[in-house]
Amino acid sequence: MTSPVRQRRDEPETTPEHVDVLIIGAGLSGIGAAAHLTRELPRTSYVVLEAREVSGGTWDLFHYPGVRSDSDMFTMGYRFRPWRHEEALGSGERILEYLRDTAREYDVESHIRYRHRVVRASWDSDTALWTVEAEVDGEPVTLTAGFLWSCRGYYDYERGHEPEFPGRDEFGGPIVHPQHWPADLDWADQEVVVIGSGATAVTVVPAMASDARHVTMLQRSPTYVLSLPHRDPFATRVRRWLPAGTAHRLVRWKSIVVQAVFYRLSRRRPGLVKRLVRKQNLALLPEGYDVDTHFTPRYDPWDQRMCFVPDADLFRAVRRGDVDVVTGTIERFDANGIVLTDGRHLHADLIITATGLRLSPFGGIELVVDGRMVDPADEMTYRALMLSGVPNFVFTVGYTNASWTLKVDLVADFTCRLLAHMSAHGYRSVTPLRDPTVGEMPLMDFTSGYVVRALDQLPHQGDREPWRLRQSYLRDRRTIRRADLEDGVLSFT
Repeated sequence: MTSPVRQRRDEPETTPEHVDVLIIGAGLSGIGAAAHLTRELPRTSYVVLEAREVSGGTWDLFHYPGVRSDSDMFTMGYRFRPWRHEEALGSGERILEYLRDTAREYDVESHIRYRHRVVRASWDSDTALWTVEAEVDGEPVTLTAGFLWSCRGYYDYERGHEPEFPGRDEFGGPIVHPQHWPADLDWADQEVVVIGSGATAVTVVPAMASDARHVTMLQRSPTYVLSLPHRDPFATRVRRWLPAGTAHRLVRWKSIVVQAVFYRLSRRRPGLVKRLVRKQNLALLPEGYDVDTHFTPRYDPWDQRMCFVPDADLFRAVRRGDVDVVTGTIERFDANGIVLTDGRHLHADLIITATGLRLSPFGGIELVVDGRMVDPADEMTYRALMLSGVPNFVFTVGYTNASWTLKVDLVADFTCRLLAHMSAHGYRSVTPLRDPTVGEMPLMDFTSGYVVRALDQLPHQGDREPWRLRQSYLRDRRTIRRADLEDGVLSFT
C-alpha cells in the first residue's frame, strides 16, 4: 500500500489516504484481526497503525526475567494457526516469534505503519467515514476509513501502576518496575525484594532466584497460585498419534472445556476449589509451612485472575530456601530495604515493584461522532465489542477468566461477518442503539486492582442480552458467531 500523505502547513490540502478498515494496534489482537480479514475478506483494504516501532504489543514490551503466558498456548494461539511448541505456558520470546510469523504468513506486516500514534478519530454520518488523525515523529497524518477497529487492548504502555512508597528516595539501590526492565540490570548475588503477588511477581521471583543471593516476595495479601505441567501430557500423546490439524483441534477443545468447567466450579462451589488449591499448595510447600497466611486469599477463586506456574517453579524455589514469601504492609523504604508496619525489616540491594498495570481504555484516543465527543464511560457495550451510539466501530478486549485470544478470534469472526453483511445489503453504517430500559452494570465483575482503579473510565455492560458480558467463551461462541445481526439493536443505514 502507498505511504500516508504527510501534510505540511505551507502545502495545499491533499486527499487523505482511504481504506475500508483501519486497525489500531499491531499486537496479539491487531495481528489476529488483520489475519482474519485476509482470510475471510481478501478484497477488503486495510491498514494497521502501530504507535511503537515494532509489532508484538505486550509481548515485545515486557522483558522481565521469565516472561511467559499465564494461559495455555493451545488457546492463547489463534484458532486458525496452531501453537506447535511443546510448552503449554509459552515463553515471551516464543510468543513474540509466533505473532510475527503469523504476520508474515498472512502478509499483515506489509500493512503495518509503525510510529503512528492515533490521537483522534471523528465519524461523519453524511459521508459515513471515519477521519483518523495520527502523529508520526511529531508530524500529523490523516487517513479515512469506512470502519474503525480498536485492537490496542487496555493497558497503558507508557507506565505501570506504582503506589507512592514513603522513603522511596532514601533507598540506596535500584527500584525497577517490570514494565520498564533495564537491559543491563544485574541481580547476581544480590538480595532482591519483589513487591507483589500477581502473575508478574510469581513469574519474576523464581526466574531471579537462580542467580540472586536470595529473593523475597513481599505481598500485602496472597493470590491463588496453581501449578500446571510445563508440557501438557495430553497434547504430547495426541500429537504423536493424530494428524497435526486434528490434534490441534482436540487439544484446543480440551483446554477450552477444562477452563470453562474449572471457572464454573470456582463460581458455584468456591469452598471446594479453595480446598483443592490449598491441598495442592500444602503438597508442594515445605512441611509445616504457613500456607493459610501466605497462599490462602481472602476472596473467592476467580474474583481475581488466578496465577498459574509451570512445574511448581515458585513452590520449588520456596522449598530450596531460595525464596521467602512475606505477607505484610509497607511502612516505608529506608536506605537498606523496606520497613513493614509490624516492625520487621527486609534487607534489599534491589527492589522490584511488581505492583500491577494501569488501564488506558481505548488508548486515550478522542472519539468524536458528528461533532459530539464520546466518553466511553457514558456508553454501554454491545456484546462487549461495540459501543452504543458509535457507528462502524469495534473494539477487541479479551477474557479475564480464559485466554485473551479466544475473544480475539470471536470478535474477528463477528466483525468479518458484519462487514460481509453490510456489503451484501448495501449498508454504509451500523450503530448499536441503546435501550433506555436496560439497566447498567460494571463492565467487569472483577476485583483485581488494575480493574477497580479504572472502573470509572470503562463503559458499562447491560443487565440483559445483547448488552450483557457473560465471560463465557462457550456461550459467546454461539451468540457472537451465529446470532442474527438484524436483531433490532444494530441499526443499519
